[in-house]
Amino acid sequence: MDTNTKPSTGRVIVISGPSGVGKSTICRRLCELLPAEFSVSVTTRKPRPGEQNSRDYHYVTPDEFARMEQAGELLETAQVYGHHYGTPLRAVQQAVREGRSIILEIDIQGCIQVRRKMPDAVAIFLLPPTPEAQKQRIVGRNTDPAEVIRERLAKADGEIRFANESGCYDHFVVNDDLEKTVQSVRDLILSRPARNQPAIA
Repeated sequence: MDTNTKPSTGRVIVISGPSGVGKSTICRRLCELLPAEFSVSVTTRKPRPGEQNSRDYHYVTPDEFARMEQAGELLETAQVYGHHYGTPLRAVQQAVREGRSIILEIDIQGCIQVRRKMPDAVAIFLLPPTPEAQKQRIVGRNTDPAEVIRERLAKADGEIRFANESGCYDHFVVNDDLEKTVQSVRDLILSRPARNQPAIA
């Protein structure tokens, strides 16, 4: 067995980046390579074509999301483009407790909350190679109304600046080639000394 591809203890890994940078694809490739499991977020957003409940997201009503948040069932929460997102706390606790790594695809708001509670988490911010490449990816998805696409593009520069200024991220990686980016992110994660990350009470 190749011991260089498996962290010795569970890590909490945060992957962030602006819309259209390829976060979901990279997260799923990392789950195949590390190995690690993907944290399925809770959201009030409606499913996009091809998405499946409990695989891509746990889709809930705004009332159910509010209940989960008030009950302390979410590690972090964020509001993005009018929808609420959150990371189920129990899944992260269980993974860490059992020595398994777990990948969180969350935004900067969420990363700040996670790093505050779990300072040993590995946080990586993905960058598009060019604004034009990012625009092509967002438009190519063809899953959002035109006004949402415009909002995502307008927000991207601010997100990148905020990520730089937040001090939350360990690494910034430009996604100009998918497989090279996946390998770079994998190597950065494995190079981080593994530490015991106690589950949040």
